[in-house]
Amino acid sequence: MPKLSKGLLIAFVVTAAAGAGLHFLYDLLPNPVTALFSPVNESLWEHVKIIFWPYLAAFLVLTRGGEPGTRTPWMLTAPLLCAVMLALGWIYYITLGGEAMWVDIVIYVAVMAAGFLLPGVLHPTGERALWGDLGLVLVLVLAGLVVLFTFLPPDHLLFQDLSGARTWATIPC
Repeated sequence: MPKLSKGLLIAFVVTAAAGAGLHFLYDLLPNPVTALFSPVNESLWEHVKIIFWPYLAAFLVLTRGGEPGTRTPWMLTAPLLCAVMLALGWIYYITLGGEAMWVDIVIYVAVMAAGFLLPGVLHPTGERALWGDLGLVLVLVLAGLVVLFTFLPPDHLLFQDLSGARTWATIPC
């Protein structure tokens, strides 16, 4: 079981709050720079940003100056969190047709909380270069995809704006 420290709890709260704030940043300051870090619409993919960027910043701060391999479990966790966020969003919105904001908040907080617990479970007993390299590659690829799909989103349901009332009902089966 991972060790829960006061510092880790504070980092979780600050990170979750930062992600919540990013949700509204583009609406307040619409420009290409804020579009990189903040959802530009209510698509499932755009909401990866509110998990990925704050989590990336948090783990870089939390692991600075650590021994070799300290960042590895965090880097492996980051893409996993984004995948879980997408999967849960897909199930809730697309499969079940849900639209309750409180469910969005619960999913977001639960996924972010998992992001602060999972690295403690995955923490390596010494540096494993292969896993560290894999984690770094996954984080860099995900960051590249976030940037790319901000400006050139594919024509796929994952990238469609789901903000309309009962949007799911209009999706062809």
